Amino acid sequence: MVAQGPRGAFTMEEIKWIVNEVPEGFRTDGGPGALPPILQVLLAQRGYRGPDEIERFLQPRLAELSDPLELPGMTGAVERIFRAVDAGEAICIFGDYDVDGITSITLLRHILRLYGADPRPFIPVRGAEGYGLSDAGIERCLAEGGAPDLLITVDCGTASAEQIARLQGEGIDVIVADHHEPGAAGPPPAVAVVNPKVGDDLGYLCSAGVVFKMAHALLKTRPRDDIDLRDYLDLVAVATIADIVPLVGENRLLVRHGLKRLPQTLNHGLRALMDVTGMNGHATSADVGFRIGPRINAAGRMDAPEEALKMLTADSHEVARELAGRLDAFNRQRQLTEKEIFNEALKQVEEGFDPEVDPVIVVGGRNWHPGVVGIVASRLMRYFHRPSFAVAIDDDGLGKGSGRSVEGVSLVDAIDSCRDVLEGGGGHHMAAGISVREEKLDAFREQFAKYVLENTSAEDRQPRIHIDAEVPFEQLSLEFLASYDLLQPFGPGNPQPLFMTRDVWLTEAPRHLKNKHVKLHLRHGVHERDAIFFGAGDRDLPDPPWDVAFNVDRNVFRGRTTLQLTVREIRASR
Repeated sequence: MVAQGPRGAFTMEEIKWIVNEVPEGFRTDGGPGALPPILQVLLAQRGYRGPDEIERFLQPRLAELSDPLELPGMTGAVERIFRAVDAGEAICIFGDYDVDGITSITLLRHILRLYGADPRPFIPVRGAEGYGLSDAGIERCLAEGGAPDLLITVDCGTASAEQIARLQGEGIDVIVADHHEPGAAGPPPAVAVVNPKVGDDLGYLCSAGVVFKMAHALLKTRPRDDIDLRDYLDLVAVATIADIVPLVGENRLLVRHGLKRLPQTLNHGLRALMDVTGMNGHATSADVGFRIGPRINAAGRMDAPEEALKMLTADSHEVARELAGRLDAFNRQRQLTEKEIFNEALKQVEEGFDPEVDPVIVVGGRNWHPGVVGIVASRLMRYFHRPSFAVAIDDDGLGKGSGRSVEGVSLVDAIDSCRDVLEGGGGHHMAAGISVREEKLDAFREQFAKYVLENTSAEDRQPRIHIDAEVPFEQLSLEFLASYDLLQPFGPGNPQPLFMTRDVWLTEAPRHLKNKHVKLHLRHGVHERDAIFFGAGDRDLPDPPWDVAFNVDRNVFRGRTTLQLTVREIRASR
């Protein structure tokens, strides 16, 4: 049975707090115009020391983008695309049903139309046709629109060698624009495979980033005055954040500039989504991650991805606004479905999970919606701090599952170690998908657990939080916030700093809000700060004083900006 505690399989006392060290030899620059010392520490911890490095990080410039023709396969892809454009060939863009895939289709379709082509978009239905360039997806694609002369896959195709060989054999040329890991057999037999993971550079790009580079290569090869690629940076930023790829290098540059353009976006769909979600003319990576991304994804999860594509390609705000409302409704439906399945999954875990012994969680059920099992796996992973898979099993006993991992456990490697009990699987190190027969679910759980036990230590599996720096409340001011914002955008590779303050007291009793959130009024010395502790309504908090781990956020309400603390963990002061 699960040990009783405020956070799933472990208690507050079991969470290891690790305060990151200041780099050896580091000294703050206290000269005129110097950055606040705490910001200098954060930059040094991220590896930025000299003035030039710091300037490039804090103020990234689009002029620093690399030559797109240096990406693997790009020259061949550009040549084949222009041959299709000039000959008036039939082009189909085949993309995945998530944010990255749908924005990639939107961007490439718009660019090709400006060059005179009329590409047909196609998105598979998640529940019936599965992920990527599946046989079922190809069948419907060809049946609905006929065989194209050129098929361009976006956000899929790298691991589809068999399907691409079949298409090429039928006289359909294929270009792959993707960012997923190549399979053991290497790249597929396409006309061109534009995937940075096939080469040595820019392996952090999502598919929308790859498509943006493709658009740049097309424009560089055949310039046009009516194409300004900056107009598409908002789409790239949304995809990059939603796909949870590292916000480093060119990703950071693209997202930084894309977020600046998002409040003034020319895309009717993005503007309608911002209206529906009440973003008030301000855009951060958190806004995209928690407001825009989930609503675009919800359409795919509810097997209606074409609704999201129609919204992003709408020619009027009125049409886009109606579609954004539908996506918002899909998202509410997704939330209800997810809650039901999570409760069922939690019941399964409580009946058979021993936190002292079991290093993984694998749950599954019939009638579970395959579109939400990834979110369920993510919640289980965070709740129990275990690599987790949730599997939706259809009437024929075939399960389609999604997994989420913890620091130090590669799901790609874990899946490779379990191939003999799986029908298929792949993805990223921290998020992946599998196909497994219902009768082999227990065998998969056992082999997955065996892999984790053999490749991690007990200490590796202990939940932990990494504190970037200790700060007193007196340093947390709007002036601090202004310089702190220069570190944005936050995400993988550039995580939002986690601060810590010791000996914190309450000025009044915690106030419980809806959705199990808790409002806290904190005091450190003579300085007071408001804080929100999400999902802590059922936690048994210790008596103050506390050590508080928190993020700093900008809160804008009715035109007034305040600094708010978002609490991540609390423990009794030591």
